[in-house]
Amino acid sequence: MVGKPRYMEIVDWVKERLERKELGPGERLNSENELSELFGLSRQTVRHAIGVLEEEGIVVRRQGSGTYVCDDRMATLENKTRIAVVTTYVDSYIFPRTIQGIENYLFERGYSVQIAFTNNMLERERTILEDILARDDVAGIIMEATKSGLPNPNLSLIERLVERKVPIVFINSYYPQLKLPHVTLNDRLAAEMAVKYLFDAGHRRIGALLKFDDGQGHLRFAGFLDTCRRCGIPAGDSGIVWLDTEGEQHLHDYRERILRNFRDCTAVFCYNDKLAFQLEVLLKEEGIRVPEDISLISIDDSELAELADTRLTSVHHPTDKLGARAAENLLAVMRNRSFDGNFEFVTEIVERDSVSGPAKV
Repeated sequence: MVGKPRYMEIVDWVKERLERKELGPGERLNSENELSELFGLSRQTVRHAIGVLEEEGIVVRRQGSGTYVCDDRMATLENKTRIAVVTTYVDSYIFPRTIQGIENYLFERGYSVQIAFTNNMLERERTILEDILARDDVAGIIMEATKSGLPNPNLSLIERLVERKVPIVFINSYYPQLKLPHVTLNDRLAAEMAVKYLFDAGHRRIGALLKFDDGQGHLRFAGFLDTCRRCGIPAGDSGIVWLDTEGEQHLHDYRERILRNFRDCTAVFCYNDKLAFQLEVLLKEEGIRVPEDISLISIDDSELAELADTRLTSVHHPTDKLGARAAENLLAVMRNRSFDGNFEFVTEIVERDSVSGPAKV
């Protein structure tokens, strides 16, 4: 097995000191003689190590003065053309179209895309972030937060990327603790639109099926509550079912709780089409008809909305446009660090067959 080249001892040592903030922008590096003595290496090997650091944009040599840590790593970022895209999922539901929107926009502008997915798992997110930090070869990152409704142990890794001046734009969900731009659906308003639609259809006993481990679920719940209260509908205690990512995949495991909580509801607002699709199947198995006995409305306007036995009325998700806008805003942030990369889409309800007037009085 071939060992690590000796010059890498110096390269790694400098990078570690930068990570620990023992070296900062503009600071002078040890002289070649000092490094040669410190590591027991020849001057030629030391010069090679400094050359590698210079190529990576970490240091700059000033004739007659010495070697210094670069004042601004943006010059290095400008020479990189790879964008990392980190999403929870890649190959299902609405995610392929969002990624396609990102890829199309970036490819047309000369950037390549490096895709990784977390499966909405914190450990997987940590591994991906550590790899991005170790490689240090991306010009920017488009990222979807993992379980953004819960405390996250990986925020320090993202903060390290920010310290390295790597631009980051979040999509779909984000970490509110980090003051970083996001491009998302206006989740709160989407929920408000959905609940108001049910109210206008005559419903006064409206339930909600939501996810608690993603930030969107909290925002959609806030929109649900606000609209119910504006409309004079009791809400917030009964008629609410919260699930996590695991529960979203196995809705039938919560059959009794769902049936008990929605027993008196004439309509249910669902976190997304995936949950609405599964809920209709569960209700149908119990002999409960949609929309005759209970109406359903959801968010995403995905293919599942068309594939459901009763075609789902759903708030449209801009998918590919959201991906393209995230890519556009990331490049704008890369050009101008003061650019406000935030954008929230406001869309419309796509009417289908899952909502009618209330059957229960």
